[in-house]
Amino acid sequence: MAAGSPPLAPSPARAECVLRGACAAMAAAGALLLGLSAQTKTVLFVQRRAVPKDVQALWVLIVSASAAAGYHVVQLARCLYMARLAVATGGGGCRRLSRGVACASFLLDKGCAYMVFATTVAALQACFVGLIGVEALQWSKLCNIYTRFCEQAAAGMLCSMLAGGGMAVLSAFSARELFRRPACCSSSAAAGQCARLALG
Repeated sequence: MAAGSPPLAPSPARAECVLRGACAAMAAAGALLLGLSAQTKTVLFVQRRAVPKDVQALWVLIVSASAAAGYHVVQLARCLYMARLAVATGGGGCRRLSRGVACASFLLDKGCAYMVFATTVAALQACFVGLIGVEALQWSKLCNIYTRFCEQAAAGMLCSMLAGGGMAVLSAFSARELFRRPACCSSSAAAGQCARLALG
């Protein structure tokens, strides 16, 4: 490295920024694919339109994926600002994040991952009924009629599932940020409380 050049941002910070950007993009793509999926078909001389609101679980997934995308955009901006500040100040230890902010970030990352994963699984289960039908309840298959709608919904759920997996990895980054600098702890009780919340 040339003399006088600023130090590079740490590799974990760059990886976190990239992962947050990918999670935001995948969650936004999932919400857009699901939100824009609609198809009109003529069934028995009657025009019927399939939209995500017809399946409540899909609508909940759209809302949760949109919220997760917005949250990760905000966190990405925070991450980029902290990385730039760390480079400007020579990577000073306690300047990166206060214990309270790190604890809140960790809990929000974990909650966001749970929310996206749970709503994606619920939407997948609801749409599986439309794929195979339930003969005992006389629910017929719908995906052989609304093929494009089902394909677009499946792509949106795949994006949301990938985003949920990335968010689970981000929880590990947040945990590392929270526990890697014990000298920055304001109190051991706060660290213990965060650990109990994380394990719970």
